[in-house]
Amino acid sequence: MSQMDTNNELLLASSYFGPASYFALLAKSTADTVWIERMETYPKQSWRNRCTILTPQGKLDLIIPVKKPMGNHTPIHIVSIDNSSLWFLNHWRAITSAYNASPYFLYYRDEIEPFFQGTYTNLLELNLNLTQLLLKTLKINVPLRLTQEFLPPDSASDLRYRLSPKRTSFFSQFPEYNQVFGDTQPFHPDLSLLDVLFNLGPETKSYLLSLK
Repeated sequence: MSQMDTNNELLLASSYFGPASYFALLAKSTADTVWIERMETYPKQSWRNRCTILTPQGKLDLIIPVKKPMGNHTPIHIVSIDNSSLWFLNHWRAITSAYNASPYFLYYRDEIEPFFQGTYTNLLELNLNLTQLLLKTLKINVPLRLTQEFLPPDSASDLRYRLSPKRTSFFSQFPEYNQVFGDTQPFHPDLSLLDVLFNLGPETKSYLLSLK
């Protein structure tokens, strides 16, 4: 990718079980190609290595520990996962505890659990495979391609840094749905897609398309 045609292409960062807004952009996209950033310098505190789920105590960030061979100048495609901490066991326990009582956890569990075996060593590879699985599950057909060079942020179609835990949600209207702990907590919008998927199941795609 040497130049992005902003009329029919979209540029996103990779994400680890990204928020509903991330997948809403993919569901709503009319782009001929969705580019996933491969050459950027890995940024801290982003959806690239974290997701947010809902627990009885409130929102919980699940963060993948990473190693950066080139320090702060490490491009994302060579960022590795630190499996020595057994993060994958902790994440799966947290997800199971949070969503075991949700309507569709058991329905999707067998597809998602294999990603928590500690077999992945590259963050970008894990994120891409997760995203492709979720898109297939939701029947969202968008062509994903990896960038081959870094492009400076300069177009409306470049949303690599617009979607961030440190910024307000890309969408402003999130219709409420029944969350697992809704009887004791207010509705929490734009959590990881896992929250929507486990609670709404086959209605997830329709929900994503309804975001404004």
